[in-house]
Amino acid sequence: MLRYPIMTIKRRQFITTCGLAALATQSPPLVAHGQLSPNIILKPSRLQIGDTVGLIAPAGIIDAKDIEAAKKSISQLGLKVKLGKHILDRYGYLAGKDADRAEDVNVMFSDRSVKAIIAMRGGWGCSRILPLLNYSLIRSHPKILMGYSDITSLLLAINARSRVITFHGPVATSTWNQLTVDYLKRILFNAEAVTMQNLNPREVPVEMIAPGKARGKLVGGNLSVLAAMVGSPYLPSWNKSILFIEEIGEDVYRLDRMLTQLKTAGILNQIAGFIFGQCTNCSPGDEPSFTLMQVLQDHIIPLNIPAWYGSMIGHIKDKFTLPIGVEVEIDANFGTIRMLEVAVSSE
Repeated sequence: MLRYPIMTIKRRQFITTCGLAALATQSPPLVAHGQLSPNIILKPSRLQIGDTVGLIAPAGIIDAKDIEAAKKSISQLGLKVKLGKHILDRYGYLAGKDADRAEDVNVMFSDRSVKAIIAMRGGWGCSRILPLLNYSLIRSHPKILMGYSDITSLLLAINARSRVITFHGPVATSTWNQLTVDYLKRILFNAEAVTMQNLNPREVPVEMIAPGKARGKLVGGNLSVLAAMVGSPYLPSWNKSILFIEEIGEDVYRLDRMLTQLKTAGILNQIAGFIFGQCTNCSPGDEPSFTLMQVLQDHIIPLNIPAWYGSMIGHIKDKFTLPIGVEVEIDANFGTIRMLEVAVSSE
């Protein structure tokens, strides 16, 4: 889960609640958009200079100063900003009550003046609003939705229930540096099918778990958030997919536990390839312990699929923008993710 200086989120106190909240209420059945089959995944329109981006706070609380910083970063991309009605609300450690945070998501998708939606930050809370989202409305107004960490819940649920491509990328309070912005522009503005590869292996090394190439639908996000969603109706199909995950501040044994959950739920046995991005501030924990690589090898090598650790995904300054639901080809020997199709439409 995402940790910011403005608030410390104690994930493990809430992770059980996340799973229970997702299971408690079933989302409404998906309705096809017009004459389109609900099995067809929709691509949102690409961004253009002058477009308006909606900012929402679907998880942890934010301050006015965060909004000003976000406006500055987004305006430098040539975009305008529209704020969610409840963006500065506070309800305990959440940015407003569940119904209000969900309302901001639904309203932004229905607002024809808004071309993309970016979450302000992660933290905790997105899974609580999943039963309150209007997935039919979202499918009839497909737009770019972007974020990471706790935003994983929204990205996966909307991809699964509304059948729309979503984007695992920077939140509005991220560091919008050159590499991050370059990938974002190429994918979201220029509608390019890019190849993602760590530019400086010495600074961000890639460690191969198992060699080879594989093709499949790119799916994933924050490991703890994903693990807490297992068993809910808000996850996409894993059949022959490429799973990417990332994490922050977890001991190795907890990572082992979450990967075991994905294994026993039958998810790992379905995937065609595996990428672990960055595990920021993850420690061996109590002694004796395994290394993270030993745990990854235990879980992944028996699957006989290409896999590696170290891709620029996660709680780091330089990060890729990953389109969830797009077909990609990965090469574990070189640590590359090659998009086989564009993620946005030219309309």
